[in-house]
Amino acid sequence: QVRLVESGGGLVQAGGSLRLSCAASGNIASIMSVGWYRQAPGKQRELVASINSAGRTNYADSLKGRFALSRDGAKNTVYLQMGSLEPEDTAVYYCRASTTIQARDYWGRGTQVTVSS
Repeated sequence: QVRLVESGGGLVQAGGSLRLSCAASGNIASIMSVGWYRQAPGKQRELVASINSAGRTNYADSLKGRFALSRDGAKNTVYLQMGSLEPEDTAVYYCRASTTIQARDYWGRGTQVTVSS
């Protein structure tokens, strides 16, 4: 089993920055990739960015250049650095781990990001 805990969300003004953290625990060796997703009110959950075990990253086209992923293996944590934030970035941000545990995905509970205009 894998447990994910997101943190770092909050209220920020448009143009500001935030860094989200996704800390993993449990069967870390089973994790193949970690992704950040977001869900705004009334909208479907969408992929923001992901990173696989080889360090290869993938970003939503609309977010390239503003968001960046990094990871700290010693802390089992993946970070999402968000810059030039816009009110449209307001959403709950979730962390997802794809694992080799019966090909199961695990999700965190999310962290709220609110961008004021």
